[in-house]
Formats: sequence, structure tokens, C-alpha cells
Amino acid sequence: MKIYGTQAEVEADVKDGVLDIQSSVRFDFDLKLMARIRVSGDITGWDITAKDIKAWNITAGNVTARDIMAVDIAAGNITARDIVAGNITARDITARNISYYALLLAYEGIKCKSWTARRKNHADPICLDGKLEIVK
Repeated sequence: MKIYGTQAEVEADVKDGVLDIQSSVRFDFDLKLMARIRVSGDITGWDITAKDIKAWNITAGNVTARDIMAVDIAAGNITARDIVAGNITARDITARNISYYALLLAYEGIKCKSWTARRKNHADPICLDGKLEIVK
């Protein structure tokens, strides 16, 4: 596992505007990064504390986290407690609460306790090959 203790250590590893993460990594400070992050493998977050997460595009095989806040999320599978996003496109989504701007699309299915669109003109959740399942 690579442990970053300072912002300067992270910035030293940014090459051509990309921080390439090849294995487990830990940030022991408040990270502010204006670069793309490329991750080899899955993203797993058991204890993530963040004031703001702003992302334009997140692309990953599997994302497991407590809270995700982003503009666009494109992923194979998403398992999360709460998702707040602009638009979400995924193969399969399992979450407690989902809040999206205008479009929520899953190829296989969506399981959640609740979903909310924040834009008046929006599409209801779409499941191409599965179904939307509201669980208690």
C-alpha cells in the first residue's frame, strides 16, 4: 500500500495530468487534486470522509462506497448507501437512496429504497434488461 502524507507527494506522482494508481493507496491529508485519476482494478471505500467530491466522469469496474457525489458516473456495478449525481449510467445499481439530476439508467437493474430526480423535466429510472425494485 502506498501512503501519501502530503499534497506535494501526490503531485510528484501526477504525470501528464494523470495520477495512475496501480495498487492500494491511502491519503493521510485532505486531498485537492486537479488531475485525472486512473485506477487499475476496483475502487473500494469502507471509510471515506470528504467535504466535497466533484468529478466529471468516473469510470470503473466496481465502485463500493458509503456516499458518492459526482456529475457523471459510468461503472459496471455500483453498491452504495447514498448516491447524489448529475447522471448515472451503470450495468447494475444497488443503493439505499439515489438522487439524480435528469437521467438514471441501468442495463440490468436498480434496487433502492428511494429515488429522487432533482430536475422538473427528467426521465424516471430506466432499466433496459431488468427492473426497478424498491426495497424497504
